[in-house]
Amino acid sequence: MPRELERLIRVLHVVAGFGAGGAERVAANLLRTSDRKEFDVGAISLRGPFGTDVEQTLAQEGIPVWYMGKERGFDPLVLAWVARTMAHFRPQVVHTHTYALLYAFPYMLCHRIPAMVHTVHNLAEREIDNWSGHLIRRIAFWRGVLPVAIAREVADSVRRVYGIDDFPLIPNGIPVDTFRGSSIDRERWRDKEGFAPTDVLFVCVAGLRPQKNPALLLEAFHRGPASEPQAHLLFVGRGALKSELERQIGALGLQERVRLLGLRWNIPEILNAADVFVMGSDYEGNPLSVMEAMAAGKSMICTAVGGVPELVEDGECGLLVPPRDVKALAGAMRYMLESPKARKSMGEASARRAVERFDLRVMTEPYESLYRTAIARG
Repeated sequence: MPRELERLIRVLHVVAGFGAGGAERVAANLLRTSDRKEFDVGAISLRGPFGTDVEQTLAQEGIPVWYMGKERGFDPLVLAWVARTMAHFRPQVVHTHTYALLYAFPYMLCHRIPAMVHTVHNLAEREIDNWSGHLIRRIAFWRGVLPVAIAREVADSVRRVYGIDDFPLIPNGIPVDTFRGSSIDRERWRDKEGFAPTDVLFVCVAGLRPQKNPALLLEAFHRGPASEPQAHLLFVGRGALKSELERQIGALGLQERVRLLGLRWNIPEILNAADVFVMGSDYEGNPLSVMEAMAAGKSMICTAVGGVPELVEDGECGLLVPPRDVKALAGAMRYMLESPKARKSMGEASARRAVERFDLRVMTEPYESLYRTAIARG
């Protein structure tokens, strides 16, 4: 290894895969914004490569990523490959995300790693859905892996589930400027997708899975703004509930008013063309999609779950409603449809809040400080 690299702190992120998920994008942003004069960074991706924009960006910026090609289910061979890759990189900091801790921890347990960090990206009860995963986390935290919470509600869940208290809370950050402008103007995107300039577009950027409860959002749209012809609801994302959502759209007769856009990489352009961001999740951590929509200057309607109330100031940036309350959600959507002045003022408030609070430095700098402190203690 060159002498100049020997002086750098070697940080290795271990992720499930660099797809569209928030946890993976947090890891990618940390990799991209780390101070290269102090940190030598790399990553292990258990799955992929998939050819995503995140993977391409990391490659273009010269950040090494080792892809394990893992399929669904536990793979002991990948466990061995991860250990071999970690031995090659010789990290001083191992930073794991989601279930990737399972594959990194055996090596971490058997070798002296000065700093071991695991970001808890969701409520602790929900981050992993099996008893063995919870057991591994309990052992890992007992053996020196430091959990990091991304919101107060997440921190409370870590205390509740694992009975520990001495850990940091570091909110997520996003590249705010990416979402403040767009490479394509609002009218041009609408014309390309078949929407009129006067249409009011409600957009939800989220996976079509139970946590996000897209069926609740669809039912609220049906009960609320769907009675007005200019209202449209757009779902951006993919997931196991797509077929059920399509059936529900047909049963409600909303084929011309609700669009499933699938997985898209031009999220800034979609947000720029939308009017209101909506999300009806049953539970959350600290969702990047909410921060991105606020950076794009959108008025917000969200269920008050997880870290969302820490992001969206109710009545200022948008409206917060109780989870699973279809009536309240429908009422909030109708209010936004009928109140263009509120949409404008709340969108402006969202943009100001994003600039003040969500920039990547609010995430990157505390993590870098954490790495230094952990290595010094180690």
